Order: sequence, then structure tokens, then C-alpha cells
Amino acid sequence: MNAAHYDAVVIGSGFGGSLVAHALVQAGLKTALLERGQWAKRDDADWDQRTILLKKRYRSASPLLVKQYGRRTFQRTYPNEVVGGNSVFFGGASLRLRPADFARWPLSYADLAPYYARAEKLLGVHGEVGTDPHEPPGLTAYPHATVELSAPAQRIYQAGTDLGLQPFKIPLAINFSDRTRPLCLRCITCDGFPCKVEAKNDMASTLLATASAAGLEIIVGAVARRLVQRGGRVEQVEYVDSTSRQTHALSADLVVLAAGALNSPALMLRSGFDHPLIGRFLMRHCNGIANCIFPFRTNPQQVFHKQLCFSDFYEDLRAELGTAVGVIQDIYTPAPPIIRHHTPWGFKTLVGLLTGYMQNLLCIAEDDPRQENRVSLASEQDVFGMELVQVEHAYSDADCRRRDYLLAKAETVLRQAGGLLRYRYLIDSFSHAIGTLRCATAPEEGVLDVDCRYWGSENVYVSDGSFMPSSGGVNPSLTIAANALRVAERILEKR
Repeated sequence: MNAAHYDAVVIGSGFGGSLVAHALVQAGLKTALLERGQWAKRDDADWDQRTILLKKRYRSASPLLVKQYGRRTFQRTYPNEVVGGNSVFFGGASLRLRPADFARWPLSYADLAPYYARAEKLLGVHGEVGTDPHEPPGLTAYPHATVELSAPAQRIYQAGTDLGLQPFKIPLAINFSDRTRPLCLRCITCDGFPCKVEAKNDMASTLLATASAAGLEIIVGAVARRLVQRGGRVEQVEYVDSTSRQTHALSADLVVLAAGALNSPALMLRSGFDHPLIGRFLMRHCNGIANCIFPFRTNPQQVFHKQLCFSDFYEDLRAELGTAVGVIQDIYTPAPPIIRHHTPWGFKTLVGLLTGYMQNLLCIAEDDPRQENRVSLASEQDVFGMELVQVEHAYSDADCRRRDYLLAKAETVLRQAGGLLRYRYLIDSFSHAIGTLRCATAPEEGVLDVDCRYWGSENVYVSDGSFMPSSGGVNPSLTIAANALRVAERILEKR
């Protein structure tokens, strides 16, 4: 098969892939970026909750087979796929891990700190130093200042301070201040949605345009099929065109996997990589939502209010359970049709009517890296003739303790804010999936070395969340972005 040659081929266009591709092409490397999704349409339908959340406008043609929460059978779920990856759907939260979170890593916080600062600048993070009670050291300033709190966020802020807590504004990778680009309209269709006006600083709206102008070749609708190996090196990347279903190949001096913590290990397994820990130690945080019904409409103006975070409880159980507890963040309430869809029969109408009286807090709890939580290949194939990705996951008792601890604290805040009836919702998505190709100082302990190069190959690197040995108690996006910058630097140093 004839193959065009590149200095580097990057697979996946989320934070990990786009940041590496941007760095490589800026350094003069002829680079191709493969993305199985298409460009987001950025139209009115992208802000329609039915279209995005229920009809799954950007759903993959390849379902995941997932077994979780004690179920005996695998269920199908369809992840989103789009240029920019999960950065297009994330809510902008950009927090650093804390020094204690690196206890089980082959890296320290100090090793990653300069890359955190670079990532915050590239992502245009708006934050406020000195307000997070567990703020990591060396954080002297954010690139942009925060904006004022909306009314729903002010309600939570007041309740928290009345309880003696220290709520702080979430560092957000959303454009509130740069007038050379579209500014945030402060709508509620942010977390989980593409930004129609491109004010969210996702990779498709920012870095990929710069990288493309510098010569990056972005190939969309390219479903990576196999890495062709010879003599300890990958020589070619085979991919299937999602429209024509034809197979193509690119040859490369080096390959960077950034297809995410579910698809990167699956691609390795399809390609015959044989490290026994590939796909193992899957983490995704143990998340839940505390919901309260208030005796008044909580957000009548339908304004953006994912603005507040509580880290007060971050270290409360570390001595006992060995990890951080996590954080609590403000989060929007979905529209009535979405709430009704997830409500049991008999309650749908009532709950739909009460939606405007609800306010939620998201609890992000650290989960343990467990070898039995894994990604593997199913015998069933997708429409491209490739084995489906199979996911098996179960939380430990300690994971659930951390989550429930945070949920109880969140409910206290909501009650202080005026909430009455309460309800808990457990999150079953894999939007925070990490850990399936963990880095380590020895091949017996991890799939990747400290530079995130595969132990058994000279020219294969990984720059997505798969590399993380533990999850920490904050959103993983900024850590993935920072490490991608570090990996790109190591690649360039070795050339």
C-alpha cells in the first residue's frame, strides 16, 4: 500500500493530540493529524438539548460495550466524536492537580508545573490566584481575570461562606475578555455542548486553526485501524475513511496516540502490542450530582453559572483512604425534556414541572486505579470491520465513600442556600476516562516510560489521559494539556 510520508502522525484531536500537533508543526515537523469525527457544525442545533444530549448529534458510528455498576451484561453507549475531541464538549474547568496527588507518579508536581503554566496561557484560562484553600504552590497569576458571579452562583457562594467554607471561582478556559475573538454569551448550553459562537477555548476553535496555518494536515473522518510495526518501530498508520470505507496508510518517523483513554489502548491491542497492562487501571472519577428543589425559580434568566468550586474537603480522607477526596462544583440544570427522559415513569410530568426550581452541585471524587477496570476488544465488529471497544468498570468501596462524603457536603450547601427536597444522581459517563496506558519508571509497572513513550517501541508516544497513574480529585483536562506539552518537548529534544 503506497503511503505518504510524514515526520509525525498524531491520532486524535482532543487536548492531548492538538497540543502535540501544534508544537510539532511549529517546530517545523511535517505533521498529519487523524480525527475520526467531523468539524462541529456550530449552528442553532448545537445548542438544542434534545439534539445534543438525547439524539446525540455527534455520536460515533462505533458503540462502546460497557459493563458497570454491577451489571452482568454489556450495554451499548455511543460516545461523541468531533474535531477537537472532548475539548469541544467540556465545561472549561481548568484546575491543576495538587502536589500530594503525584505520590504514585513517576513525576512530581514540580516536573509538571511549568507545563501547567504554558497550558493555562495557551487555553486562555480565566482564574483568580489566592482563593483556593488547597491551591498548588507556584501559581502566581492566571492569563486572564475572572468575571462576576451570576445570580445562581452568588446564591451558592453565600451559602458556602455562611457555612465557613471557602468557595472560589473555577479557572475557566472560556473567552470572556479577548475581543479579537467571539466573547462568551454566558448561556447555559456550555458544559456538554459545542459552542456555537466559538467562545469556548476548545482545540477546534483555537489551536488547530493556528496549527493548520503553520502546515498541519488535518484529516477528518479518519478512523485509525492499525499501527504497522517492524523491528520495534511503527512504520505506518492504517486508517479507514468513514465515508468511502476505503483503507489508507501514512508512513511516519514517529506516531503519537491521543485517541483517548478508551480508544488509544484499543488501537494498540488491534495492532498487536502485547504489554500485559494495556487497557488496565481505567479510571474516570467517581462522580455524582446533588440536586435540591427550591421554593423559588433558581435560574429564571437561564444564565451561565458553572463558576464556583469548593476544595475545602480535598484532603479530609487522604490519611485514611490514601487519596484526595475531590471537589464540588456548580453545574447547570438540564431542560425539562432531559430531566423527564431520565426520570422513572409516573414522575416524569411532575419532575418536568419542577425543573425550574432545581439547583445542582457536581461532586468529583478521586477513584482508585484498579487493574480489573479495563479496556479490551470484543469479538463483535463495527461498521469499519474493527473489533468494538469493550469496557469493564466497577468502583471500590473507597471510591463510593469519597463520592458520598462529597455529596453530603454538597447537600448541606444546597440546604443552606434554601433547598428543600434533595435527590442524588450518579454519573455513568466516561468523559473523564484516564489511566489505561499508565506511565512508570519500569515496564513491569506501566505501559509507558516517564516521557510517555511505549516501552516496547522506539517511536510511539501517548499524549492523552491514558498516561495518568492516578486520577486526583479535579477535572483532568488541564493535566492532559500540560503533559501533552511536556511530551512534545521530549519528542523534539530526541530528534
